[in-house]
Amino acid sequence: MSREFDFYIVPTPIGNIKDITLRAIEVLKSVDLIACEDTRTTQNLLNFHGISTKCISYHKFNEKERVNFILNEIRNGKKIALVPDAGTPTICDPGGVIIEALKENSFSYTSLPGASAVTTFVSMLPRSGEEFTFIGFIPRGEGQIKKISKKYADRNFVFYDSPNRILESIKVIKQTRGDIEISLGRELSKLYEEVVTDKISNISEYFKDGIKGEIVCMVYADKNSDETKLDYMIKDLNKKGYSNSDISTILSTLFDLNKNKIYKRTLEITKTA
Repeated sequence: MSREFDFYIVPTPIGNIKDITLRAIEVLKSVDLIACEDTRTTQNLLNFHGISTKCISYHKFNEKERVNFILNEIRNGKKIALVPDAGTPTICDPGGVIIEALKENSFSYTSLPGASAVTTFVSMLPRSGEEFTFIGFIPRGEGQIKKISKKYADRNFVFYDSPNRILESIKVIKQTRGDIEISLGRELSKLYEEVVTDKISNISEYFKDGIKGEIVCMVYADKNSDETKLDYMIKDLNKKGYSNSDISTILSTLFDLNKNKIYKRTLEITKTA
């Protein structure tokens, strides 16, 4: 028998309605209230699995307003579950505010293991090593995308994006990092699931007529990541007006590198800048 908690963080299917654990179904049946992003979406899931628990809305626009209501319900002995439209709550979904409040008020809570687009996607990708960085939804601004592309040049990084913006986002990444390899997944666990791994130019061509569905993407680390990241830093410092000598001093001090080698590389880069 599982331990009982005041509050449960419950993952829901990211596509296939059957991708939910037996424990999650058990919890959703046993609690007094289910807080959900969209009651209509959650009701479809509950109806499919024969769950009749009452739902209340809990989304990013009413999150702060709902906290006191939920805390009072718990004080009155109610058990509550939090679910998103899809995936794991608080991972690019509402939930952080209530979790902080539960902790501050010493209420017990737990998170159930379950569906996540990030782990589902990464687990099927060709890659070496285990390390990757998840950044959530990639920013909309071109400058912000370029900054992220440079920052994580030394590692694989994963992000969410909308189907309306993804092709423009990878175009900006290509401008910053070159025609590197990425993996792009859409509609994971659904009928039209598709995962493509290729150069950015080839993926852009493949989806030239448009792309539909929920999007998750991984940008692979540069093969010469240390050198590439150093080059980005040299270019950034050069744009900010630092002299070649200053750049070599700053970077050699920060990263314990050979100052003469950095100076030589700085001259090579700034000549073509």
